[in-house]
Amino acid sequence: MFARPKSSTALRVLLVSALGLIASPVSVADRFTLSGALSPLARPEPILSQVFGDIELLRPDRALERLEALLQVFPNFRLAHLVKGDLLLARARPLSTFGDVEHAPPDRIAELREEAIARVKAFRDKPPANALPRALLQLQPEQKNALVIDTLRSRLYVFENDRGRPHYVADYYITQGKAGADKMQQGDRKTPVGVYFVTDSLPREKLTDFYGSGAFPINYPNEWDRRMGRNGYGIWLHGTPSDTFSRPPRASDGCVVLANTDLDEVAQRLQVGVTPVIIGNGIEWANPGQWEAERRQLSQQVESWQRDLGSGEADRYLSHYSMRFSSERMNFAQWSRSTREAMVRNRTPAETRNLAIFRNPGKEPMAVVTFEQDTHGNGRPASVKKRQYWIVEEGRWKIIYEGVA
Repeated sequence: MFARPKSSTALRVLLVSALGLIASPVSVADRFTLSGALSPLARPEPILSQVFGDIELLRPDRALERLEALLQVFPNFRLAHLVKGDLLLARARPLSTFGDVEHAPPDRIAELREEAIARVKAFRDKPPANALPRALLQLQPEQKNALVIDTLRSRLYVFENDRGRPHYVADYYITQGKAGADKMQQGDRKTPVGVYFVTDSLPREKLTDFYGSGAFPINYPNEWDRRMGRNGYGIWLHGTPSDTFSRPPRASDGCVVLANTDLDEVAQRLQVGVTPVIIGNGIEWANPGQWEAERRQLSQQVESWQRDLGSGEADRYLSHYSMRFSSERMNFAQWSRSTREAMVRNRTPAETRNLAIFRNPGKEPMAVVTFEQDTHGNGRPASVKKRQYWIVEEGRWKIIYEGVA
């Protein structure tokens, strides 16, 4: 038992006020009970929030019990070890700072403090239960899940495809680039912002221990990144070294890093070449009514383009394209000429299906539309997967890029 109330009070101030955590009207610790060993599937954030809640209520012994249980499941969780050390040290003397360990590197203590803040704030301040991410407007039938990453909150959200609508499943703590988000060039140690897709699955056996239980590259730089002059390569979702449970919020060279246990859960939902990965430096959330109105507005524009594609009338069809349009090899003038020639040659209109619509979470107001297009040129049917980038010009959505996905 703690014999010195002053130490308990000091610890409460240090681990709550110094961490920047505000006491809730009803403490999180009151909403949970300790019941022996934790499940191997236990998540750290609820337990950490309970620990800090116990400290708020001057219950350090209960906080220690929770930490012991947490460390049985995650023995290499350095943040939990640090908080436990402070709790034990407070029995002997007052503390002067969070992570009051002799000769501890100040920058490492600061990183652990930032991790504590990110984890507990994310747990205590979740988006509203019915909120939907504005970035996920429509999923293709084959896209079973989607990932939304908020670098501002150090959080990855998993959504399930519920007949085209996103349905929240889980969320996880993540590490981003040392220099933050909005990557521009190779070596800037930033995590990119935009709409991406998983391109490969690299098992542990093909990687060094640094990448943990696996890695999933994404298609950075995408078509829009290249148009905007962004470069670099090798942006992955990956795990942590075997001696490390988690890394600080900003510690990678641009990759998104999860604890191995979390990556293993997420990996079960990833489809190479299919799963979208939306990365934003702050994710916007909408209530179902707002989300549906925005989805309808954009999908109506896309449906209008689809109808005009099938009409065979080149002027109507080309009115959906920006004068700044470019494809992989053509500008707008070349695209216009090619389109008119194709419509004269081929009277059987192209058809589109399996539509997906995502809003770019970056600074540019932009949407990414992916679909499959069936053509009947020379009497032979063919199917190709295509991707478009739509921007707003004079109050109307227009296509600024189109190419093979």
